[in-house]
Amino acid sequence: MVFPRAFLRAASALAALALASCELAAPQQTYQQPYQQQQAQQGPFMLGIDVLASRGFDLLRGKRVGLITNQTSMTGRGERTRSAMQRALGPNLVALYAPEHGIDGTIGAGLHVSTRRDNVTGLTVYSLYGPTRKPTPAMLAPIDVLVFDLQDIGCRSYTYISTMIVAMEAAAECGKQFVVLDRPNPLGGWRVEGPPLESKWKSFVGQVPVPYVHGMTAGELAMMACAHGWVARVPRLDVVKMQGWSRGMTWQDTGLRWYQTSPNIPHATSPFYYVTTGILGGATSVDIGIGTENPFGYAGGSGVNPQALYAYCQRLNTPGVSFSPYSKDGFGGVRINLSPRATADLTALDVLLLAEINRLTGGKVIGRMSGSKLNLFNKVYGSESLYHDLRRGVPATSIVARWQSYNQSFRSQRQRHLLYP
Repeated sequence: MVFPRAFLRAASALAALALASCELAAPQQTYQQPYQQQQAQQGPFMLGIDVLASRGFDLLRGKRVGLITNQTSMTGRGERTRSAMQRALGPNLVALYAPEHGIDGTIGAGLHVSTRRDNVTGLTVYSLYGPTRKPTPAMLAPIDVLVFDLQDIGCRSYTYISTMIVAMEAAAECGKQFVVLDRPNPLGGWRVEGPPLESKWKSFVGQVPVPYVHGMTAGELAMMACAHGWVARVPRLDVVKMQGWSRGMTWQDTGLRWYQTSPNIPHATSPFYYVTTGILGGATSVDIGIGTENPFGYAGGSGVNPQALYAYCQRLNTPGVSFSPYSKDGFGGVRINLSPRATADLTALDVLLLAEINRLTGGKVIGRMSGSKLNLFNKVYGSESLYHDLRRGVPATSIVARWQSYNQSFRSQRQRHLLYP
Protein backbone atom coordinates (compact mmCIF):
# COMPACT_ATOMS: atom_id res chain seq x y z
CA MET A 1 0.00 0.00 0.00
CA VAL A 2 1.33 3.49 -0.89
CA PHE A 3 0.49 6.35 1.48
CA PRO A 4 0.47 10.08 0.59
CA ARG A 5 3.33 12.11 2.03
CA ALA A 6 0.95 14.13 4.19
CA PHE A 7 -0.33 10.94 5.76
CA LEU A 8 3.22 9.74 6.44
CA ARG A 9 4.18 13.07 8.05
CA ALA A 10 1.09 12.88 10.26
CA ALA A 11 1.81 9.30 11.17
CA SER A 12 5.38 10.22 12.08
CA ALA A 13 4.18 12.99 14.35
CA LEU A 14 1.64 10.69 15.94
CA ALA A 15 4.35 8.12 16.58
CA ALA A 16 6.51 10.73 18.30
CA LEU A 17 3.62 11.83 20.52
CA ALA A 18 2.71 8.25 21.31
CA LEU A 19 6.31 7.42 22.18
CA ALA A 20 6.40 10.30 24.62
CA SER A 21 3.17 9.05 26.11
CA CYS A 22 4.64 5.57 26.54
CA GLU A 23 7.76 6.90 28.17
CA LEU A 24 5.69 8.84 30.69
CA ALA A 25 3.33 5.96 31.44
CA ALA A 26 3.68 4.55 34.94
CA PRO A 27 5.04 0.99 34.80
CA GLN A 28 2.58 -1.70 35.78
CA GLN A 29 4.34 -4.24 38.00
CA THR A 30 1.37 -6.31 39.09
CA TYR A 31 -1.16 -8.46 37.30
CA GLN A 32 -4.64 -9.47 38.26
CA GLN A 33 -6.13 -12.84 39.00
CA PRO A 34 -8.34 -14.40 36.30
CA TYR A 35 -11.46 -12.42 35.56
CA GLN A 36 -13.82 -15.38 35.86
CA GLN A 37 -13.52 -16.65 39.42
CA GLN A 38 -16.75 -18.17 40.57
CA GLN A 39 -17.99 -21.55 39.32
CA ALA A 40 -15.45 -21.59 36.49
CA GLN A 41 -16.03 -25.27 35.73
CA GLN A 42 -19.81 -25.33 36.14
CA GLY A 43 -22.27 -25.41 33.26
CA PRO A 44 -21.68 -25.90 29.52
CA PHE A 45 -18.37 -25.28 27.81
CA MET A 46 -17.75 -21.62 26.95
CA LEU A 47 -14.80 -19.86 25.36
CA GLY A 48 -13.31 -16.78 27.00
CA ILE A 49 -14.99 -14.57 24.39
CA ASP A 50 -18.36 -16.11 25.19
CA VAL A 51 -17.87 -15.66 28.92
CA LEU A 52 -17.02 -11.99 28.34
CA ALA A 53 -20.04 -11.54 26.06
CA SER A 54 -22.32 -13.17 28.63
CA ARG A 55 -21.30 -10.41 31.04
CA GLY A 56 -21.99 -7.64 28.57
CA PHE A 57 -18.29 -7.06 27.79
CA ASP A 58 -18.07 -5.33 31.17
CA LEU A 59 -14.24 -5.40 31.21
CA LEU A 60 -14.20 -3.27 28.07
CA ARG A 61 -17.13 -0.90 28.60
CA GLY A 62 -16.21 2.76 28.24
CA LYS A 63 -12.73 1.95 26.92
CA ARG A 64 -11.18 2.20 23.47
CA VAL A 65 -10.40 -1.37 22.45
CA GLY A 66 -7.79 -2.93 20.17
CA LEU A 67 -8.10 -6.61 19.25
CA ILE A 68 -5.36 -9.06 18.20
CA THR A 69 -7.36 -11.35 15.96
CA ASN A 70 -7.52 -13.61 12.92
CA GLN A 71 -9.76 -16.24 11.32
CA THR A 72 -9.61 -18.44 14.45
CA SER A 73 -11.10 -15.69 16.60
CA MET A 74 -14.66 -17.01 16.60
CA THR A 75 -17.34 -17.29 19.24
CA GLY A 76 -18.77 -20.67 20.14
CA ARG A 77 -21.69 -19.90 17.82
CA GLY A 78 -19.37 -19.29 14.88
CA GLU A 79 -19.42 -15.48 14.79
CA ARG A 80 -16.20 -13.53 14.34
CA THR A 81 -14.99 -12.05 17.62
CA ARG A 82 -14.43 -8.70 15.93
CA SER A 83 -18.02 -8.63 14.65
CA ALA A 84 -19.43 -9.51 18.07
CA MET A 85 -17.30 -6.83 19.70
CA GLN A 86 -18.18 -4.19 17.14
CA ARG A 87 -21.88 -4.88 17.62
CA ALA A 88 -21.54 -4.63 21.42
CA LEU A 89 -19.01 -1.81 21.70
CA GLY A 90 -19.78 0.22 18.57
CA PRO A 91 -17.12 2.81 17.78
CA ASN A 92 -15.15 1.84 20.89
CA LEU A 93 -13.65 -1.06 18.95
CA VAL A 94 -11.09 1.09 17.21
CA ALA A 95 -8.24 -1.09 15.87
CA LEU A 96 -7.34 -4.64 14.87
CA TYR A 97 -3.94 -6.36 14.88
CA ALA A 98 -3.02 -9.45 12.84
CA PRO A 99 -0.31 -12.06 13.59
CA GLU A 100 1.66 -14.29 11.22
CA HIS A 101 -0.53 -15.58 8.34
CA GLY A 102 -2.68 -12.42 8.45
CA ILE A 103 -6.20 -11.71 9.63
CA ASP A 104 -7.63 -14.32 7.24
CA GLY A 105 -4.95 -16.96 7.92
CA THR A 106 -4.08 -17.40 4.25
CA ILE A 107 -0.53 -16.00 4.08
CA GLY A 108 2.26 -18.58 4.04
CA ALA A 109 4.62 -19.28 6.92
CA GLY A 110 7.32 -16.65 7.39
CA LEU A 111 5.88 -14.25 4.81
CA HIS A 112 5.34 -10.61 5.77
CA VAL A 113 1.81 -9.43 6.50
CA SER A 114 0.76 -5.95 5.33
CA THR A 115 -1.23 -3.40 7.30
CA ARG A 116 -4.59 -2.96 5.57
CA ARG A 117 -8.26 -2.24 6.08
CA ASP A 118 -10.55 -5.05 7.27
CA ASN A 119 -13.43 -5.66 4.88
CA VAL A 120 -15.60 -7.01 7.72
CA THR A 121 -15.41 -4.14 10.22
CA GLY A 122 -13.89 -1.35 8.15
CA LEU A 123 -11.16 -0.96 10.78
CA THR A 124 -7.42 -0.75 10.20
CA VAL A 125 -5.65 -4.11 10.67
CA TYR A 126 -2.13 -3.38 11.89
CA SER A 127 0.41 -6.02 10.93
CA LEU A 128 2.28 -7.74 13.77
CA TYR A 129 4.28 -9.81 11.30
CA GLY A 130 5.87 -7.29 8.99
CA PRO A 131 8.40 -4.50 9.61
CA THR A 132 7.65 -4.99 13.32
CA ARG A 133 6.32 -7.91 15.33
CA LYS A 134 5.75 -5.85 18.45
CA PRO A 135 3.00 -3.21 18.44
CA THR A 136 4.53 0.23 18.11
CA PRO A 137 3.51 3.22 20.24
CA ALA A 138 1.71 4.67 17.21
CA MET A 139 -0.29 1.46 16.79
CA LEU A 140 -1.37 1.55 20.44
CA ALA A 141 -2.01 5.29 20.67
CA PRO A 142 -5.74 5.06 19.78
CA ILE A 143 -6.59 2.41 22.43
CA ASP A 144 -6.91 1.95 26.18
CA VAL A 145 -6.98 -1.85 26.29
CA LEU A 146 -5.42 -4.49 24.04
CA VAL A 147 -7.31 -7.79 23.77
CA PHE A 148 -5.71 -11.07 22.63
CA ASP A 149 -8.00 -13.69 21.08
CA LEU A 150 -6.06 -16.19 18.95
CA GLN A 151 -6.28 -19.98 18.83
CA ASP A 152 -2.83 -21.37 19.62
CA ILE A 153 -1.78 -24.98 18.93
CA GLY A 154 0.19 -25.75 22.10
CA CYS A 155 3.70 -25.94 20.63
CA ARG A 156 6.50 -23.50 21.51
CA SER A 157 7.62 -22.94 17.91
CA TYR A 158 4.19 -21.69 16.77
CA THR A 159 4.31 -17.89 16.73
CA TYR A 160 0.96 -16.85 18.21
CA ILE A 161 2.21 -17.02 21.81
CA SER A 162 5.26 -15.00 20.76
CA THR A 163 2.88 -12.37 19.41
CA MET A 164 1.05 -12.35 22.74
CA ILE A 165 4.26 -11.94 24.77
CA VAL A 166 5.67 -9.00 22.80
CA ALA A 167 2.21 -7.38 22.72
CA MET A 168 2.04 -7.68 26.51
CA GLU A 169 5.38 -5.88 26.77
CA ALA A 170 4.21 -3.15 24.41
CA ALA A 171 0.99 -2.71 26.37
CA ALA A 172 2.94 -2.34 29.61
CA GLU A 173 5.34 0.17 28.09
CA CYS A 174 2.42 2.30 26.91
CA GLY A 175 0.32 1.94 30.06
CA LYS A 176 -2.40 -0.11 28.36
CA GLN A 177 -4.49 -2.84 29.95
CA PHE A 178 -4.02 -6.32 28.42
CA VAL A 179 -6.82 -8.89 28.26
CA VAL A 180 -6.50 -12.54 27.20
CA LEU A 181 -9.67 -14.29 26.06
CA ASP A 182 -8.72 -17.86 26.79
CA ARG A 183 -9.11 -20.80 24.41
CA PRO A 184 -8.40 -24.55 24.65
CA ASN A 185 -5.00 -26.07 24.09
CA PRO A 186 -5.79 -28.55 21.28
CA LEU A 187 -3.04 -30.87 22.55
CA GLY A 188 -4.75 -30.99 25.93
CA GLY A 189 -3.40 -29.77 29.24
CA TRP A 190 -1.37 -32.75 30.42
CA ARG A 191 1.09 -33.29 27.56
CA VAL A 192 4.49 -31.81 28.52
CA GLU A 193 7.32 -32.87 26.21
CA GLY A 194 10.53 -31.87 24.57
CA PRO A 195 13.69 -29.87 25.03
CA PRO A 196 14.13 -26.60 26.90
CA LEU A 197 14.82 -23.27 25.20
CA GLU A 198 18.31 -21.92 25.81
CA SER A 199 18.39 -18.14 26.20
CA LYS A 200 20.87 -17.85 23.32
CA TRP A 201 18.21 -19.24 20.98
CA LYS A 202 15.28 -17.12 22.09
CA SER A 203 13.45 -15.96 18.96
CA PHE A 204 10.00 -15.51 17.51
CA VAL A 205 9.74 -19.32 17.17
CA GLY A 206 10.64 -19.62 20.84
CA GLN A 207 9.84 -16.56 22.95
CA VAL A 208 9.34 -18.11 26.39
CA PRO A 209 11.45 -20.77 28.18
CA VAL A 210 8.96 -23.63 28.21
CA PRO A 211 9.23 -27.17 26.82
CA TYR A 212 8.54 -27.71 23.13
CA VAL A 213 5.08 -28.91 24.21
CA HIS A 214 3.95 -27.11 27.37
CA GLY A 215 0.35 -28.21 27.99
CA MET A 216 -0.87 -24.70 28.87
CA THR A 217 -3.45 -22.28 27.53
CA ALA A 218 -2.60 -18.78 26.34
CA GLY A 219 -4.09 -17.31 29.53
CA GLU A 220 -2.02 -19.60 31.73
CA LEU A 221 1.15 -18.77 29.80
CA ALA A 222 0.42 -15.05 30.11
CA MET A 223 0.16 -15.34 33.88
CA MET A 224 3.28 -17.49 34.14
CA ALA A 225 5.21 -15.06 31.92
CA CYS A 226 4.34 -12.19 34.23
CA ALA A 227 5.20 -14.11 37.38
CA HIS A 228 8.55 -15.39 36.10
CA GLY A 229 9.82 -12.23 34.42
CA TRP A 230 9.49 -13.54 30.86
CA VAL A 231 8.12 -10.15 29.81
CA ALA A 232 10.40 -7.13 30.13
CA ARG A 233 7.51 -5.04 31.50
CA VAL A 234 4.40 -6.44 33.14
CA PRO A 235 1.04 -5.01 32.03
CA ARG A 236 -2.18 -4.87 33.95
CA LEU A 237 -3.37 -8.31 32.91
CA ASP A 238 -6.84 -9.83 32.93
CA VAL A 239 -7.44 -13.40 31.80
CA VAL A 240 -11.02 -14.25 30.91
CA LYS A 241 -11.19 -17.96 31.65
CA MET A 242 -13.13 -20.53 29.73
CA GLN A 243 -16.00 -22.26 31.42
CA GLY A 244 -16.13 -26.04 31.51
CA TRP A 245 -12.70 -26.84 30.06
CA SER A 246 -10.44 -29.40 31.73
CA ARG A 247 -6.93 -30.56 30.93
CA GLY A 248 -7.93 -33.99 29.68
CA MET A 249 -10.30 -32.70 27.01
CA THR A 250 -9.67 -33.16 23.30
CA TRP A 251 -10.88 -30.62 20.76
CA GLN A 252 -13.78 -32.92 19.91
CA ASP A 253 -14.86 -32.84 23.57
CA THR A 254 -15.47 -29.07 23.34
CA GLY A 255 -18.04 -29.39 20.55
CA LEU A 256 -16.33 -26.51 18.74
CA ARG A 257 -15.72 -26.33 15.02
CA TRP A 258 -12.03 -26.19 14.13
CA TYR A 259 -10.89 -23.19 12.09
CA GLN A 260 -7.50 -23.73 10.50
CA THR A 261 -4.95 -21.71 12.44
CA SER A 262 -2.66 -21.43 9.39
CA PRO A 263 -2.53 -22.98 5.92
CA ASN A 264 -0.74 -26.14 7.14
CA ILE A 265 -2.84 -26.64 10.29
CA PRO A 266 -6.19 -27.41 8.61
CA HIS A 267 -7.60 -30.02 11.01
CA ALA A 268 -8.22 -30.30 14.75
CA THR A 269 -5.67 -33.14 14.79
CA SER A 270 -3.04 -31.13 12.86
CA PRO A 271 -1.33 -29.82 16.04
CA PHE A 272 -0.49 -33.42 17.01
CA TYR A 273 1.11 -34.05 13.63
CA TYR A 274 2.93 -30.71 13.82
CA VAL A 275 4.59 -31.83 17.03
CA THR A 276 5.41 -35.26 15.56
CA THR A 277 7.32 -34.00 12.50
CA GLY A 278 7.88 -30.26 12.92
CA ILE A 279 11.51 -30.61 14.05
CA LEU A 280 12.18 -33.20 11.33
CA GLY A 281 10.74 -30.77 8.78
CA GLY A 282 13.56 -28.32 9.43
CA ALA A 283 16.18 -30.72 8.06
CA THR A 284 17.38 -31.02 4.45
CA SER A 285 15.78 -33.22 1.75
CA VAL A 286 12.96 -34.49 3.95
CA ASP A 287 9.23 -34.88 3.36
CA ILE A 288 6.64 -34.23 6.06
CA GLY A 289 3.59 -34.01 3.82
CA ILE A 290 3.35 -30.26 3.24
CA GLY A 291 0.98 -29.84 0.30
CA THR A 292 -0.90 -33.07 1.00
CA GLU A 293 -4.27 -33.70 2.62
CA ASN A 294 -2.50 -34.09 5.97
CA PRO A 295 0.40 -31.65 6.41
CA PHE A 296 3.00 -32.92 8.92
CA GLY A 297 1.47 -36.40 8.61
CA TYR A 298 4.42 -37.92 6.72
CA ALA A 299 8.03 -38.68 7.66
CA GLY A 300 10.39 -39.42 4.83
CA GLY A 301 13.58 -38.50 3.06
CA SER A 302 15.10 -38.40 -0.39
CA GLY A 303 16.15 -41.89 -1.38
CA VAL A 304 14.94 -43.51 1.85
CA ASN A 305 13.80 -47.12 1.65
CA PRO A 306 10.21 -46.94 2.95
CA GLN A 307 10.21 -50.54 4.16
CA ALA A 308 13.34 -49.95 6.20
CA LEU A 309 11.84 -46.91 7.96
CA TYR A 310 8.54 -48.71 8.42
CA ALA A 311 10.30 -51.67 10.03
CA TYR A 312 12.08 -49.29 12.41
CA CYS A 313 8.80 -47.58 13.36
CA GLN A 314 7.16 -50.92 14.03
CA ARG A 315 9.75 -51.57 16.72
CA LEU A 316 8.98 -48.33 18.55
CA ASN A 317 6.67 -48.11 21.55
CA THR A 318 4.19 -45.48 20.35
CA PRO A 319 0.74 -46.06 21.88
CA GLY A 320 -1.94 -44.41 19.75
CA VAL A 321 0.34 -43.93 16.72
CA SER A 322 0.55 -46.25 13.70
CA PHE A 323 2.52 -46.17 10.45
CA SER A 324 2.32 -47.29 6.84
CA PRO A 325 5.06 -47.14 4.18
CA TYR A 326 4.90 -44.76 1.22
CA SER A 327 7.07 -43.81 -1.75
CA LYS A 328 6.58 -40.79 -3.99
CA ASP A 329 8.71 -38.63 -6.29
CA GLY A 330 11.98 -40.06 -5.07
CA PHE A 331 11.07 -39.76 -1.39
CA GLY A 332 10.37 -42.74 0.83
CA GLY A 333 9.13 -43.03 4.37
CA VAL A 334 6.03 -43.58 6.46
CA ARG A 335 2.58 -42.08 6.70
CA ILE A 336 1.61 -41.40 10.29
CA ASN A 337 -1.80 -42.02 11.78
CA LEU A 338 -2.42 -40.92 15.34
CA SER A 339 -5.24 -40.56 17.82
CA PRO A 340 -5.77 -37.32 19.79
CA ARG A 341 -5.70 -39.57 22.85
CA ALA A 342 -2.33 -41.09 21.94
CA THR A 343 -0.10 -41.45 24.99
CA ALA A 344 3.13 -41.67 23.00
CA ASP A 345 5.72 -38.92 23.51
CA LEU A 346 5.24 -37.19 20.15
CA THR A 347 8.24 -34.86 20.43
CA ALA A 348 10.43 -37.85 21.21
CA LEU A 349 9.00 -39.57 18.13
CA ASP A 350 9.92 -36.49 16.07
CA VAL A 351 13.57 -36.80 17.10
CA LEU A 352 13.61 -40.58 16.68
CA LEU A 353 12.26 -40.25 13.14
CA LEU A 354 14.80 -37.54 12.31
CA ALA A 355 17.69 -39.62 13.65
CA GLU A 356 16.64 -42.74 11.72
CA ILE A 357 16.03 -40.88 8.45
CA ASN A 358 19.42 -39.24 8.92
CA ARG A 359 20.99 -42.68 9.38
CA LEU A 360 19.22 -44.13 6.36
CA THR A 361 20.51 -41.27 4.18
CA GLY A 362 24.08 -41.59 5.39
CA GLY A 363 23.85 -38.43 7.49
CA LYS A 364 22.78 -36.18 4.63
CA VAL A 365 19.63 -34.64 6.11
CA ILE A 366 21.62 -33.20 9.02
CA GLY A 367 25.05 -32.91 7.44
CA ARG A 368 23.92 -30.72 4.55
CA MET A 369 22.23 -28.06 6.68
CA SER A 370 23.92 -24.69 6.89
CA GLY A 371 23.32 -20.96 7.11
CA SER A 372 19.80 -19.68 7.74
CA LYS A 373 18.29 -23.17 7.54
CA LEU A 374 20.51 -24.47 10.34
CA ASN A 375 19.90 -21.31 12.35
CA LEU A 376 16.13 -21.77 12.16
CA PHE A 377 16.49 -25.49 12.96
CA ASN A 378 18.36 -24.61 16.17
CA LYS A 379 15.85 -21.89 17.09
CA VAL A 380 12.94 -24.32 16.73
CA TYR A 381 14.67 -26.99 18.80
CA GLY A 382 15.84 -24.42 21.34
CA SER A 383 19.58 -25.15 21.17
CA GLU A 384 22.42 -26.43 18.98
CA SER A 385 22.57 -29.71 20.88
CA LEU A 386 20.38 -31.82 18.57
CA TYR A 387 22.39 -30.88 15.50
CA HIS A 388 25.73 -31.62 17.17
CA ASP A 389 24.51 -34.81 18.84
CA LEU A 390 23.21 -36.27 15.60
CA ARG A 391 26.41 -35.33 13.78
CA ARG A 392 28.36 -37.21 16.47
CA GLY A 393 26.08 -40.23 16.35
CA VAL A 394 24.58 -39.85 19.82
CA PRO A 395 21.60 -42.25 20.05
CA ALA A 396 18.22 -40.52 19.79
CA THR A 397 17.06 -42.34 22.92
CA SER A 398 19.86 -40.67 24.89
CA ILE A 399 18.91 -37.26 23.49
CA VAL A 400 15.28 -37.77 24.54
CA ALA A 401 16.28 -39.02 27.99
CA ARG A 402 17.91 -35.67 28.78
CA TRP A 403 14.55 -33.88 28.64
CA GLN A 404 12.80 -35.93 31.24
CA SER A 405 14.01 -34.25 34.42
CA TYR A 406 13.46 -30.82 32.87
CA ASN A 407 9.92 -31.76 31.84
CA GLN A 408 9.16 -32.98 35.35
CA SER A 409 10.56 -29.80 36.86
CA PHE A 410 8.45 -27.68 34.51
CA ARG A 411 5.29 -29.59 35.47
CA SER A 412 5.92 -28.56 39.08
CA GLN A 413 6.91 -25.02 38.16
CA ARG A 414 3.77 -24.37 36.13
CA GLN A 415 1.38 -25.80 38.72
CA ARG A 416 0.44 -22.58 40.51
CA HIS A 417 -0.36 -20.88 37.22
CA LEU A 418 -2.84 -23.48 35.98
CA LEU A 419 -6.41 -22.18 35.76
CA TYR A 420 -8.17 -25.48 34.95
CA PRO A 421 -8.30 -28.90 36.61
